[in-house]
Amino acid sequence: MFFNRKKKVDSARKNTSEPQLAKELSVPQLLAIGVGATIGAGVYVLVGTVARELSGSSLAISFLVAGFAAALSAFCYAELASRCPSAGSAYHYTYICVGEGVAWLIGWALILEYTIGGAAVARGITPNLAALFGGEDNLPIFLSRQHIAGIDIVVDPCAAIMIFVITALLCVGIKESIMVQSIVTSVNMCALMFVIIAGGYLGFKSGWPGYEVPTGSFPFGIDGMLAGSATVFFAYIGFDAVASTAEEVKNPQRDLPLGIGGSLFLCCGLYMMVSIVIVGLVPYYAIDPDTPISSAFASHGMQWAAYIINAGAFTALCASLMGGILPQPRILMAMARDGLLPPFFSDINKHSQVPVKSTIATGLIAAILAFSMEVSQLAGMVSVGTLLAFTMVAISVLILRYIPPDEVPLRPFLQQPIDSGTGGYIWSCLETGWKDKEAVGTSGNRKPLLVKEDVSIEYPLIPKQLAIGNYLHEGNRRKVVGWVITLTCLGILVLTYAASDLTLLSSVRFGLCGVGGSLLLSGLVFLTCIDQDVARHNFGHTGGFICPLVPLLPIACILINSYLLVNLGSDTWARVSIWLAIGLVVYVFYGRTHSSLKDAVYVPATQVDDTYHDHTTTCLA
Repeated sequence: MFFNRKKKVDSARKNTSEPQLAKELSVPQLLAIGVGATIGAGVYVLVGTVARELSGSSLAISFLVAGFAAALSAFCYAELASRCPSAGSAYHYTYICVGEGVAWLIGWALILEYTIGGAAVARGITPNLAALFGGEDNLPIFLSRQHIAGIDIVVDPCAAIMIFVITALLCVGIKESIMVQSIVTSVNMCALMFVIIAGGYLGFKSGWPGYEVPTGSFPFGIDGMLAGSATVFFAYIGFDAVASTAEEVKNPQRDLPLGIGGSLFLCCGLYMMVSIVIVGLVPYYAIDPDTPISSAFASHGMQWAAYIINAGAFTALCASLMGGILPQPRILMAMARDGLLPPFFSDINKHSQVPVKSTIATGLIAAILAFSMEVSQLAGMVSVGTLLAFTMVAISVLILRYIPPDEVPLRPFLQQPIDSGTGGYIWSCLETGWKDKEAVGTSGNRKPLLVKEDVSIEYPLIPKQLAIGNYLHEGNRRKVVGWVITLTCLGILVLTYAASDLTLLSSVRFGLCGVGGSLLLSGLVFLTCIDQDVARHNFGHTGGFICPLVPLLPIACILINSYLLVNLGSDTWARVSIWLAIGLVVYVFYGRTHSSLKDAVYVPATQVDDTYHDHTTTCLA
């Protein structure tokens, strides 16, 4: 079925006569992309809101828990990025492991995420720029917001101008744009380091009055701290932008995991240190929710610090805007390469070696939205795209480990001779050869996923040769494991929905939680007790990062992301459903019929090259 079509790992164009993306990035540049895209101006406001309403003095612990949850997704991204280093990020991984239809929906959701996210960030630049000028009245008229009474909208020319500037910079080249990104991100980090060092000095000087509260470290309890973690989790979104630049990395197997993990580690450390300082300077209930950092310094007689903090917030937004616009042209390019979007988006400029047309289209749409709309109400839709991508990446890791794709689409030049007389004979030989090899049970390096006689290392009291061993064999292994992964994900969905929907009757909630929890635990135990497929060692590019604690870590990642998705609200899901429905129509009427895999014939991955060489020689002899 066309919905399940999967592509090869190295499906990007390799024709040297066509322009390719420039391989210019290494670990420092990837860290600049990841940190810049992740640390937006939200940290300058988020600490106040979460501390006052949810976490209290335990704000730093909330950031630590959220960082741990984000690290689960980062581990999954790191393995897939090093194995499948092509542009497209989660869309690319889903296309390889799950199928074309789901990959299209993920790519379509990511388009929405980056477009609205970029517009929302750009709309936030004007107030921060105005703070540097001493108020909006002091801004030049061509930068200040204007209210158009006739159509009752507030236009923001500064937001549109900033998007056009960053779009032009991205069109110049990846090396030049990342150099600017590094400078802007460095200024932001210097501002945060000022907050940490100067705030720490004030804290030691004044005796940390914020921690001398009668309610203790957990004024809202453990539940409040965890609720704060769920809120600040979205402050870690952005490290996935690193994966979208995979084709432009010099050594992707080594540098991509370091860039993803390093940027997340740096962000978590900065978030925690800023939280410790601010909550220590001012009691959590006295923090200003709008300007928490500036007001904390002002309460200790350092009003002038507001200028440094506002400069940091401005540069944070600029870096976040660039980190938000950078991935989308590469996702559009990947989808156009696969035929799911018009080839216009796949063109790479031969001078700058970046997808200029896709970049201009992305910037133009984001600028129109930022100029003419207040997109803050649509910000929840950004989270849907991100969490869906995180979930599918974790599912892809499970598929890669237990049932890696064992068939690949036949290369187009092998199908060309079919219509000719001699070519038809060659094709017959090839097809017969594959069938012969399959008939005698040849499977290359693949190893039957049979349980062993020994005892499980993870569960020493559970022998691996239980009833599983009587039913799981090479003939039905892939089908059984595929259903187990599917039912595990279904159990997670049922469990998180039942646990989150307080309108359900208690008996119904407990019943659904029991069913979902049973499916989840059964799937986890089953996947833990069986061996992973040996073919995973040869899947994609080997020698890179390997995600630890599989299947526990990916399943925990799916559970956390599903819980956050379920709790985004019905209004957000209604808007996203409309967008996904539009995407489904586009796919049915364009992507499905123009897909590069439309006429593909799938053959065993381990036999393609050898069989083609051997049987072509035999047939022509």
